[in-house]
Amino acid sequence: MGERKGVEVSIAIAEAAAACDVDCIAAYPITPQTHVVEHLSEIVAEGELDAEFIPVESEHAAMSACCGTAAAGARTFTATASQGLALMHEVLFIASSLRLPIVMVVANRALSAPINIWNDHSDVMTERDVGWVQIFAENGQEAADLVVQAHKIGEDKRVLLPVMVHFDGFILSHVIEPIEMLDRDEVKKFLPDYEPQQRLDVDNPITMGPVGMPTVYTESKMAAEAAIRRSYGPILETFDEFGKQFGRQYKPVETYKTEDAEVMLITMGGISETAMSWVDERRAAGEKVGLVRFRLWRPLPIEEFKKAIKGAKALAVIDRHFSPGGPGGPVAQEIKYNLYEDEPRIPIVECVAGLGGRDVDFNDFDKALGKAKAVLNGEQVPPFELIQVRGGHHGEI
Repeated sequence: MGERKGVEVSIAIAEAAAACDVDCIAAYPITPQTHVVEHLSEIVAEGELDAEFIPVESEHAAMSACCGTAAAGARTFTATASQGLALMHEVLFIASSLRLPIVMVVANRALSAPINIWNDHSDVMTERDVGWVQIFAENGQEAADLVVQAHKIGEDKRVLLPVMVHFDGFILSHVIEPIEMLDRDEVKKFLPDYEPQQRLDVDNPITMGPVGMPTVYTESKMAAEAAIRRSYGPILETFDEFGKQFGRQYKPVETYKTEDAEVMLITMGGISETAMSWVDERRAAGEKVGLVRFRLWRPLPIEEFKKAIKGAKALAVIDRHFSPGGPGGPVAQEIKYNLYEDEPRIPIVECVAGLGGRDVDFNDFDKALGKAKAVLNGEQVPPFELIQVRGGHHGEI
């Protein structure tokens, strides 16, 4: 086991990437992820990591450079947030379609406008469909651990896909937590040397990224769909292997006090630990509540989710993003879609909170619980609601 010490989460993530012996880091600074790549640049400059650090002129260029280095056979790492992730949007599809196992950490942050540097999930939810494996961390230890696991998952010969590790901007990125630092020798035992299955090589030239005519485009998209769905087994194996070696077990869907819960709260990311404390308080007051969290977002572990909510009489979903003019929060909508044909039908209450970094506290969880209990008492399931709007309700200001 590694040394446990108080360290800023962004620094722990950078150290984890260095422990993975990455070959190339291409990055552009953006709040609140800057400390990750800033510290990596120091590690490289001081000779503690034999890697190329490529400073670029934008996030679009950063992901383009990552595609180039990964295509050449280098273990590649980067980080970004918010508008930076949005600027990468075009190139994210290329990375997954070319099956390049890039690892990127995203310090989740609200998208403008108005300009906002604090945390919500608008950036990640805008990039749901780019074909990357996507995993959520709830604290600094998990963020560091998942960087190592992400490299192993992405580079698995059965996967060969890029991986995003999401962690809350500021709520985690700039916080000092007690973290068991990952020993490089231990990481080396867990993460084998990267052996690219295809690479750009002047002595053995291949074509990567040719034009996809209508006669092949649909089949290429189906191949991409099959690839990310096949990644589920290797992801489970990696979680299990990491747990056996390092003593910290990860699961695609994780639960807290759900054994006899009638109402289950659904969350993702850093607010989950606050939600656990809320569950403890409600349990002490005699409420049968529990918590279910998605660790894995893509591929969506829906069968594991169905097992986790077995026995629930109602679900209360806390989304930290919503689709303007659309059906509501993305997490709630994906749950609804996947449970649509199941019987008995479980009522799902949709709440949106924490936008632009607004604190999500016990009062907000109480509101969600109150809505779920009202439905169980015979009221109709309400439309989705931004439960923290001041001076009005349901989006009225």
